Amino acid sequence: MAGHSQFSNIKHRKGAQDAKRSQKFTKLIREIMAIAKQGLPDPELNSRLRSAVSTARKENLPKDKIETAIRNATGSVIGGNYEEIQYEGYGPSGTALIVHALTNNRNRTTSEVRHIFSRKGGSLGEIGNVSYLFDHVGLIIYKTENVNFESLFTHGIELEVLDIEENNKEGLYIITCKVKDFSRVRDAFYAKFGKPELVRLSWQPKDLVKISDKELIKKLSTLVKELEDNDDVQYVDGNFTFADSI
Repeated sequence: MAGHSQFSNIKHRKGAQDAKRSQKFTKLIREIMAIAKQGLPDPELNSRLRSAVSTARKENLPKDKIETAIRNATGSVIGGNYEEIQYEGYGPSGTALIVHALTNNRNRTTSEVRHIFSRKGGSLGEIGNVSYLFDHVGLIIYKTENVNFESLFTHGIELEVLDIEENNKEGLYIITCKVKDFSRVRDAFYAKFGKPELVRLSWQPKDLVKISDKELIKKLSTLVKELEDNDDVQYVDGNFTFADSI
């Protein structure tokens, strides 16, 4: 199996978030609250919530904060009603970006995201403007040092995943699956190989654009960093990768 990898970009953007520990915790708490409110508040009965809790623990979010977030999701906490919003837009040179956000104030978040796009040489579009350039997939990533590729590959074949890619430079195995199979595939990999490095739904570009122009790399890096630094933005996917990341 082979295919384009976005993890270099994901890793780059995730690093910008990790520099702000409190902001990272806030985003994890919001995600737990939103998922718990949408479905069952018990991680054992809600696979998506179980995944969010697992990610939070991996990022060292304290257990009491996780439990409080779940309790608050089922109560009437002021400002605790978060909804998921997807934004689509164009960056410099016609690059495409999809922004996933959790917010308790849609108008505020939309205004802030639009302002960032505009100020950094891009433009916020309507839903469907760029998503046709991507495939919506489930994304599961393991470090090569933690699992055996042959076992991972065989398990992936049995689960009918879309792709398993080995990224030697980053030391990672990157697995993608259909969205409808995500919960099943994710739980099966958890059970056999333990917690992955990263697990979430992702927008994977059908054609990955390799950016080598230093000025454009700087502009795109700044745009994505500012989007991800916004308190309401959970993650950003783009249809590009930087030349020094491949």
